[in-house]
Amino acid sequence: MENTLKKKVKLNRFQILILYFLLFACIGWIMETLYAIYNLGHFVKRGFLYGPICPIYGYGALILIMFFYKYKNYNFKLFIYAAVIFSVFEYSVSYILDAMFAMHWWDYTNEFFNLNGRISIFYSFAWGIIAILFINHIYPFFKKHVNIILSKIPYAMQIILLYTFLLLFIVDTIASCVRYLNI
Repeated sequence: MENTLKKKVKLNRFQILILYFLLFACIGWIMETLYAIYNLGHFVKRGFLYGPICPIYGYGALILIMFFYKYKNYNFKLFIYAAVIFSVFEYSVSYILDAMFAMHWWDYTNEFFNLNGRISIFYSFAWGIIAILFINHIYPFFKKHVNIILSKIPYAMQIILLYTFLLLFIVDTIASCVRYLNI
């Protein structure tokens, strides 16, 4: 009788969001790296952190999952809202990184219709397209497969892995800040 009443323990919503943040930040780093290899013909370290992770992609994924998923069936609204919000987000991140570290991680100065080299119309348009692809295809694909994988891993191991990777991310962030701030 006791076994039939046992409920399978799952990661809570916050833990799932941490998992998606780390997953999509890592995928973003892979995409950035492959893009650089394609354009330059050799490996170039991408991103702010030491490890294979670009947090801006993780934060972008979280913003899409938490605030834009409700527009799944409204692609025009999704496109417009995402293009505007992510352009503001990209500009803000660029400004903050520049103010904190006096470094530019991207520069759109040579792009048509740019604003202070921090954002451009091309990338704003790209954010809208990416949002549609992410909400309608990428996120559902990964959600399905993450759930399948999690169902095969004991809950205790899920917690250990999740918080180990989160701790590594935090340590990497601190170490990277120390490096760029010359502390």
